[in-house]
Amino acid sequence: MKTKDAFPWRDFLGKVAVIAIPVALQNLLTTTGSMVDTMMISSLGQTEVGAVGLCAQFSSLMFSGYWGFVGGGMLFISQYWGARDEKGINRSYGLTLTCMMTVAILFGLFATLFPEQVMRLYTDKKGIQEIGVSYLRIVGFSYPLMVFSMAMAVMLRCTERVRIPLYGSVATVLVNVVLNWILIFGHLGLPAMGVRGAALATVLAQLCGISVILLLAKRNHHPYLFAVGEHFKWNGALIGEYFKKCYPIILNEVLIGIGNMMINVVLGRQPEEAIAALAVFRTLEGLVIGFFAGFSNAASILVGKEVGAGNLKLAFARAWRLVYLCQGAIGSVCVLLIALHSPILGMMGMKGESFRIAFGLICIYAVAAFVRMGNWTQNDTFRAAGDAVYGTVLEILFMWIMVIPFVWMTGMVWKASTLVVFACCYMDEPIRYVLMQIHLFRGTWIRPVTPEGRAALEQFKAGK
Repeated sequence: MKTKDAFPWRDFLGKVAVIAIPVALQNLLTTTGSMVDTMMISSLGQTEVGAVGLCAQFSSLMFSGYWGFVGGGMLFISQYWGARDEKGINRSYGLTLTCMMTVAILFGLFATLFPEQVMRLYTDKKGIQEIGVSYLRIVGFSYPLMVFSMAMAVMLRCTERVRIPLYGSVATVLVNVVLNWILIFGHLGLPAMGVRGAALATVLAQLCGISVILLLAKRNHHPYLFAVGEHFKWNGALIGEYFKKCYPIILNEVLIGIGNMMINVVLGRQPEEAIAALAVFRTLEGLVIGFFAGFSNAASILVGKEVGAGNLKLAFARAWRLVYLCQGAIGSVCVLLIALHSPILGMMGMKGESFRIAFGLICIYAVAAFVRMGNWTQNDTFRAAGDAVYGTVLEILFMWIMVIPFVWMTGMVWKASTLVVFACCYMDEPIRYVLMQIHLFRGTWIRPVTPEGRAALEQFKAGK
């Protein structure tokens, strides 16, 4: 049900830019830091690149474990921000932070105490396992720090303080690059630590980034981040509503995380050249996702805020436009990545067969990402508006009945090439896109959690 009112494009694009650009820059910085890390580690050898890349897949599993709470936090905080409900904002943040940190501590314990078991799960290559174990033992201490930083970023972005997390990322990346140079190669009189130096640099850089965020938030007198006494004053109604909305998101992220782990188990048993190429690709994938995250956050905040305030027609009008803006931006980034693939892959240590595989991965992903990010933006929009079920069911269903069986069969049974196995990872995206578009334009995904939003819902349904 599209509104017939003239859409305020200038104001809309300005609001998108205010949120999307700082978030995109923040993620671009992080990706740039990861690319520099990869270039430094690549000088140690392709085995080291592959080992650190597989360790990153374990942290991606942690990401899946806590991202459901990020989605829930953005849903509640953005809607309460639209309604200017301070108690709701503070308590939603406290609940989100507690749940996220529980996941981070659990994964940190696995990484530091049981790294051998983790690496055996992801690959059967002994040399890669040994290097990965030495990396995980140290980098596991950074997991709670990363997640604490992410929780603060959720609060700050949803309350439209997007520059503070950006500055925190600048500090994190700069410190990480400098410390990598010092600790990996043993400059300034320190011993060369190799991949263990990269892990230690990650821990110290995360501490620095958190300090910058807290300092800037304090200086800017952020009204919610330091209201610690209010963060944990939960009641049964809030907890019940929170987990009712978050449960589908959590279930989605956990099942998708487990599914991705199974896919990575298959990819981790490819030749060593392919494992190194995949590690480099994952870094470059972060570049695309970094741009996407800006639009995704804009969609969640700009739509969720208006739903919470009761401006449901405006929320709907913003939502479908954000999906196409996101896809346009992602398409441009993918074209640029293909055009510049040769110097980028060369700088990241790819040559011969590894270079060929890495370029093939980029080409496949460039096509898939255009549709994939459209699906992702729509799902984040649905969640921010209160519908955490539809996109969740589709994603889980198609991953487990289509993607995982095909990836497993092509990789483990038929022993197909790495590029064929990789292409199967995205075979469900076009089908889901069509179904998500139908749901988007029906508008039934608008399900407010605030009194203001609920009061406006009947009028919105009537199309008035």
